[in-house]
Amino acid sequence: MRKTGRPMAVIDQKDFERLCGLQCTEQEVCAFFGVTDKTLAKWCKRTYKLSFSEVFKVKRGIGKISLRRAQWQLAQKSAAMAIFLGKNYLGQSDRDKNEQLEMQLADDGLTAALSGAAKKAWDEDDQPD
Repeated sequence: MRKTGRPMAVIDQKDFERLCGLQCTEQEVCAFFGVTDKTLAKWCKRTYKLSFSEVFKVKRGIGKISLRRAQWQLAQKSAAMAIFLGKNYLGQSDRDKNEQLEMQLADDGLTAALSGAAKKAWDEDDQPD
């Protein structure tokens, strides 16, 4: 007796997991394998005993690990990436622009000179003509 119906779609498990690691959408995974979302859902149930979204949540972690590794490596060469990681993982932050300006003025000794000049100009304006 011959089987009737369409042959089962071939979905390579390693390729599927790599696509999940790359954060591909369900639609993109289906397009890659040339299957429908229903076919992919059935394959996930057969292979993992889970729905696509449940499998995706687990398998996308592989991609996050790879991305994090690449960011850390890039931080050794890129000041921008080092700053980004410092802000996000080490709680570092840029100083407020006003704070930077105040520090710069204080370092130049200009603050004292300006405040003295301002006081003198203020006092001169208060003198009767």
